[in-house]
Amino acid sequence: MQLCFATNNQHKIKEVRALLPATFTLLSLQDIGCAEELAEEQNTIPGNSFQKADYVFRNYGVACFADDSGLEVDSLNGAPGVDSAYYAGPQRSFDDNMNLLLKNLQEHTNRMAQFRTVITLITPDLTQQFEGILRGQILHEKRGTEGFGYDPLFLPDGFTHTLAEMALEDKNKISHRSKAMAKLIQYLTNLG
Repeated sequence: MQLCFATNNQHKIKEVRALLPATFTLLSLQDIGCAEELAEEQNTIPGNSFQKADYVFRNYGVACFADDSGLEVDSLNGAPGVDSAYYAGPQRSFDDNMNLLLKNLQEHTNRMAQFRTVITLITPDLTQQFEGILRGQILHEKRGTEGFGYDPLFLPDGFTHTLAEMALEDKNKISHRSKAMAKLIQYLTNLG
């Protein structure tokens, strides 16, 4: 089955390619001729996920899926949440975002958080959403150099290594995106 993953984020494409069985052909936005940046104008993670998939399906006519993810910190009332990529400003700097998060958590003892992904699948016949959550806590300092985003600060429940200290294949076994992708793949397999 051929599907477009509606993202320009090469880190995400690499993660998802590693998850998909050989029966799926993953197309990027570049593969379908989409060079524009997809808008994320909604105030929720599911809303942004739907907006991106809907845009690609309506404008390019290909079956596609899009994800939106965010880090939701309990003591910050779910922030940075839908604004995770832009938390410290429009430059979308991983370091700036992590540094602001550490600053905002200085006075908090509860450092519990979760990564949340919502994937929206749109084909000519259906629209469906799939959610994946990974619980953990925010450390006081960055550890590791793998991954991206907030991975160096995030220690998953039951683990001694941050996401940035894990090899990609180990991260893919537990990540929020892999959990949502597993639901998507199962759904597509059952359809076929």
